[in-house]
Amino acid sequence: MRIINLSVDGIFQAAQRGLYDWLSEQDADIICLQDLRALEYELDHDIFHPEGYHAYFFDSGTKHYNGVAIYTRHQPKALIYGLGFSSGVDMEGRYLQADYDNISIGSLLAPSASSELESVDVKTSFFDDFQAHLHKITRKRREFIFCGNWQMAHKAIDVQNAQQNAGNSGFLEHERQWMDQLYNQIGYVDAFRRVNKDNDEYTWWPSGEVGNGDGWRTDLQVVSENLKNRVEYGVTYKNKLFSSHLPLIIDYDIEL
Repeated sequence: MRIINLSVDGIFQAAQRGLYDWLSEQDADIICLQDLRALEYELDHDIFHPEGYHAYFFDSGTKHYNGVAIYTRHQPKALIYGLGFSSGVDMEGRYLQADYDNISIGSLLAPSASSELESVDVKTSFFDDFQAHLHKITRKRREFIFCGNWQMAHKAIDVQNAQQNAGNSGFLEHERQWMDQLYNQIGYVDAFRRVNKDNDEYTWWPSGEVGNGDGWRTDLQVVSENLKNRVEYGVTYKNKLFSSHLPLIIDYDIEL
């Protein structure tokens, strides 16, 4: 099973840059896109509904910001829109989940520190609530793959000029500690790092232009611990640019 995820900085711009032509050549089973910046009714053109895929979208509801999509060759048994946090901060980002027999795959866009609520606490609150959610679902007899733009990096290897960026949102001490807890205490796994240890594998450039300024690895596929030995291959695609993020491609020894 091949899964691709990409944060597109606006789906219309990415389409104009050839995203869907490229995706048609990748033989992906599932494609997770984030930061669509479009409302679902605006995506009725055929280009946004590639042949052979079921297309699902979760937009912001009223404004042209955030939004996620899942394209899948295998029709899911159920779809879950949002994470259902009582605080409501999950709606400052976006989350869409496709459920299959024993596995769920989510397209995740975490809130940035500069969200619609204009409070750095939104991002912190989101990940506090998300951690509680992850603790809860680990008790289920179900595996998970969370694909998306997490808006933060884990280790110095994941941020170019890490020392200089240590005070920036996305690489703050409490954010790195949250990632430590995700992997070391809750038991999830960074799929890419299972198969690729290179220290120059960045997926996002805050400058808005790939290769200009410092790169960060904020786009991840995070998997249940039971799936860690099912990761076969992982790469960031660098030959063509569709946004300030690079596509992440992971192959798994899994059949839906």
